[in-house]
Amino acid sequence: MKRPLTIILVLVLYCCSQTVPASAQELVTDLTDHLVQITTAFHGANVVLFGTAPGGGDIIVTVRGPNRDVVVRRKHRIAGIWLNDRGVTLTGVPGYYAVFTSRPLEQLVSPSLQTLEGIGLETLSMAAIDATDGDDVAADHAALIRDFEHRGLYIEKSGVVKFLGGKLFRATVTFPADTPVGVYTIESFLIRDGVVIASDSTPFAVEKAGLPAEIYDFSRDHGLAYGILAVCAAAMTGWISTLLFRRV
Repeated sequence: MKRPLTIILVLVLYCCSQTVPASAQELVTDLTDHLVQITTAFHGANVVLFGTAPGGGDIIVTVRGPNRDVVVRRKHRIAGIWLNDRGVTLTGVPGYYAVFTSRPLEQLVSPSLQTLEGIGLETLSMAAIDATDGDDVAADHAALIRDFEHRGLYIEKSGVVKFLGGKLFRATVTFPADTPVGVYTIESFLIRDGVVIASDSTPFAVEKAGLPAEIYDFSRDHGLAYGILAVCAAAMTGWISTLLFRRV
């Protein structure tokens, strides 16, 4: 049912774009949903981006989640035991980042243009705020990207922006179960002959709803009380488990 609805929305968007000046209708985009709510039953979500490019061309879509600080730790083997070393904090790390293109990225734009527009995992800039001379920040950076890719939080896919009839296009954005909450930036670029002809931004947000939202708000507003309750709950769970195993 979603595919016919998406096509109808794209057609409506395309028809509406014919009423605006030519300079403003190079690229028009929208989403099937502008909000994803995380509930107790949330296991991930798909959101379809659709749009129209009347003059034709290729499309690049970037999706960037809210920035945060992430501590990267390395493991060292000491006396046969793997232990975490001192961590390095990387700041300005997108909680989610994805690039979707109609063709391979290297065929569409030059590396310098990718850097200028912030397109691609290699362009992500993360600063280490507590690194020492002995820290290999580049290796920490690469390790973080590999980890986020494995978790489905960092994505680069080519050929997934599909054109319908040459002018209408669509792409499916996938969000995993541990998608961070916050405001996202979804930007689409129209490319012709290696040049960005037009761009368009679409608002999007991920938020907690129901019980997860209440727990999240409580932990943020009453950190000490939340910590005490969490410790008590863990102790109670352990005590109950002990009683059950004794009876068995």
